[in-house]
Amino acid sequence: MKRTVSHLADGREIIYFDERDDAVRDRPDRRELPAPPFASELRHDPLLEEWVAVAAHRQGRTFLPPADECPLCPSTPERATEIPAYDYQVAVFENRFPSFSHRGGRGRCEVVCFTSDHSSSFASLSPAQVRLVVEAWADRTAELSTLPGVKQVFCFENRGEEIGVTLHHAHGQIYGYPFVTPVTARMLAAAERHRARSGGDLFADVLAGERADRVRIIGVNEHWTAFVPKAARWPFEIHLYPHRHVPDLPALTVAERTAFGPLYLDVLRRLDGVYGLSMPYVSGWFQAPVAAHAPAARDLFRVHLRLFSIRRAPGKLKYLAGSESAMGAFINDIRPEDAAKMLNAAPAGGSRGMSPRT
Repeated sequence: MKRTVSHLADGREIIYFDERDDAVRDRPDRRELPAPPFASELRHDPLLEEWVAVAAHRQGRTFLPPADECPLCPSTPERATEIPAYDYQVAVFENRFPSFSHRGGRGRCEVVCFTSDHSSSFASLSPAQVRLVVEAWADRTAELSTLPGVKQVFCFENRGEEIGVTLHHAHGQIYGYPFVTPVTARMLAAAERHRARSGGDLFADVLAGERADRVRIIGVNEHWTAFVPKAARWPFEIHLYPHRHVPDLPALTVAERTAFGPLYLDVLRRLDGVYGLSMPYVSGWFQAPVAAHAPAARDLFRVHLRLFSIRRAPGKLKYLAGSESAMGAFINDIRPEDAAKMLNAAPAGGSRGMSPRT
């Protein structure tokens, strides 16, 4: 893999990832851009003990432009975009409209372009291209973890207008949070209580329980298991766990990184196959906090991917109503076991690998 670092016209970093060592990514950004915005405000809620970012500059971010004005497509002689190169495989750059900014020592936000093809999607990528994306995720996790203001790194993808996507080009984001997120803190506290109570590894025990039950398994291979969790909150929710206990993406082996793509692609294609349409989803990597800020957490936390869709029927979405939005108490419309059956019965459009009953 070749990694090329450059800068955009306003000083933001852009990093290209290529399979070929002879790839040349030296085309400059010829745009005239204003200076990046000031860092967002961070405000603390004392009742919930949670941080809230106030980023008013994001009101002006690009919103559903036509394909010929997409800022994530490669540049052309006639039009300059966020990607100066006339072609690319995977590109990562600092977000022009960040929720957090390292310029204020308060985190960092990046955009990950999975492919230069505007009409593509993650589910249509090749396993080799997914492998390159995994390398980009791992690289950026390692790099952002060295920034003094970053305490946790979250790589994620939002797909579909129903989810709130404002750009159709296949892309994701990476947040370097200046705090440990509430969900991670709750999982770490649960893992710590579980260890004190049983001496066991909570994530290992959850995975073992799902593999023993078998009924909610979607797919497995030598290094990963995909399953619908027993207490799924969303109509379709899928977790992918590595079989080995590792805290974050950089800690995955070459074999684990390579094995992830085929299984994940199968999961995405089955998700689309449930109703025969593109399912809106949020998919993200849950990683341990940065070692410098929470060294003990590295032993408690296992990196894993969580994906969920808000679609509960072809013409119906699950909205977070009073119980979920106000109280954080979820009510699921589909039994997790039924969701697993629907996913297992759906056409995948590709190889499944090992049987979910293996």
